[in-house]
Amino acid sequence: MVQPVLDVVNPSTGEVFAQAQACGAEQLDEVMTRAADAQRSWAALGDERRELLERAAAAVDGAVDRIADVLTAEQGKPLPLARREVAGVAARLRYFAGLDMAPEVLDDGRVEVRHRPVGVVAAITPWNFPVGLAGWKVAPALRAGCAVVLKPSPFTPLSTLLLGEVLNEVLPSGVVNVVAGGDDIGALMVRHPVPRKVSFTGSVRGGLAVNTAAAADLKRVTLELGGNDPAIVLDDADPDAIATGLFWGAFINTGQACAAVKRVYVSEHRRHELVEALAAIAESARVGDPTAEGTQLGPLTTRPQFDRVAGLVDDALAHGAKAASGGAAVDGPGYFYEPTVLTDVDDGVRVVDEEQFGPVLPVVGYRDLDDALRRANATAFGLGSSVWTSDPDRGAEVAGRIEAGMTWINAHPVSSVEHPFGGIKHSGLGVENGVEGLKSFTDMHLVVRP
Repeated sequence: MVQPVLDVVNPSTGEVFAQAQACGAEQLDEVMTRAADAQRSWAALGDERRELLERAAAAVDGAVDRIADVLTAEQGKPLPLARREVAGVAARLRYFAGLDMAPEVLDDGRVEVRHRPVGVVAAITPWNFPVGLAGWKVAPALRAGCAVVLKPSPFTPLSTLLLGEVLNEVLPSGVVNVVAGGDDIGALMVRHPVPRKVSFTGSVRGGLAVNTAAAADLKRVTLELGGNDPAIVLDDADPDAIATGLFWGAFINTGQACAAVKRVYVSEHRRHELVEALAAIAESARVGDPTAEGTQLGPLTTRPQFDRVAGLVDDALAHGAKAASGGAAVDGPGYFYEPTVLTDVDDGVRVVDEEQFGPVLPVVGYRDLDDALRRANATAFGLGSSVWTSDPDRGAEVAGRIEAGMTWINAHPVSSVEHPFGGIKHSGLGVENGVEGLKSFTDMHLVVRP
C-alpha cells in the first residue's frame, strides 16, 4: 500500500516545496505500542531523566539553525524569530530538568503526596508556533516520566519531525514519537486506548471535539484554545509611549498568536492619537522575505488564514471602518498582507468580535472605564488581556475586573516557562508551564502512614 504524503507549502511563495509522509491508522497503532513499552522504562529511570533532558537540550541547541531554516520555510516567520523559537525548546528542557519532583510532606511527615507519570501523552500542536509549542508539551511530559506521541499541524510538519529526530539522537527509543497527519490522525490519537492524557493547542472547535472524545475514556486533558485578547488603554496613558509595545503585542508572528492583542479599547478622546501612533509603526514595519535580514513580518502561514483575514478586513470596511494603515494584500506571490490598523470600528463587527489571527488590529473608542470593561468581557474567550496606564497600581486594580486567565500591565503578551499559562471560558482547560504545568502530566498518589 502506498503511504499517503502531505504537501508542504512555503507561504512566502504559495508553492509546494516539500512533502512529509503521513501516518496511517495501522502505523499509529505501532507507534502507540512503542510509546507504551518505552513509558514503563522511562518512568522507572527516576531522576536519571534529568540528565537525559539536559543532553536533549544540548542537542537542540546544536540544531537551532538547521531546525529554524525548515521552520521559516514552512511557517513563514522571520529567521531570528524562528531561531528564538527553537532555542526556547532547549530552555524548556533545561527548566523542567531542574524541577524537583520530591513528594510533598504533610502532617509532621505522616502523609506524602507523590506525583506519578500519568502515562503516554498524545500531544497535538498548531501551525503558528509548531516547534515552540511542541516544547511546551514534550519538556514537562518527559520530566514527569511520560512518553509522548506528538502530531504537528499538517501545514507545518517538517520542523517538528526534525525536532523529533534531534531528540531521538539522545533519548531512549520510543520516548518521543512524532507522526504527521491531518485531523483524522489527531482524532485517532485522542480515541486511542493507549494515551492517558491529551494536550491540545488549537481552535475552540478542535478543542471541543478533543474534550468530547477524551471524556469517553476519562483521559486527562489540557486544552489551550483561541483568544480575542483585549487591551484596555486607560486615560492616563501616553499613546506615543505605549504604541510600540502595543503594536508588537498585536503583530508578533504576523498576528498569528493565541495570546496576541486582538482588539484595543481606548478613551474616545485619546483614540485619534493612539491610532496615528500605531499606524506610523505599521507603515514603517518591514514586511517581506522572512529569510532576508531586517524583515520584521512574514506572510500568513496558510492560504485559508490569508483568505479569512482579507475577508474580515473587507467586512469591516464595508461596515464603515477606516484603515489608518494597510487594508489590503501585498502585491506579489505568497500570503503577505499589509499590517492593518482599523479605526471607526465598533463591537458587533466581525473583526472585533472574532479572533482575527492575523496582522489586523481594530481600535475601539470607549466612553468610560465601565464601558470599556463591559465590552472587553463581552466575549466567549478568556485567554489574555492587558491594561496600559502610567499608574501600574491602578492598572492592577482594573486587571481584577477583566475576565481572562492572564492580564499584563503595560505589556502583552509576556510568557515565561516559570509562569502558568492558561485561559478561562472557551479559551481552554488547565494550564501549561511552571510547576502547575508539570503536575498536569502526573497523577496524585497519597501515602498515609499510621
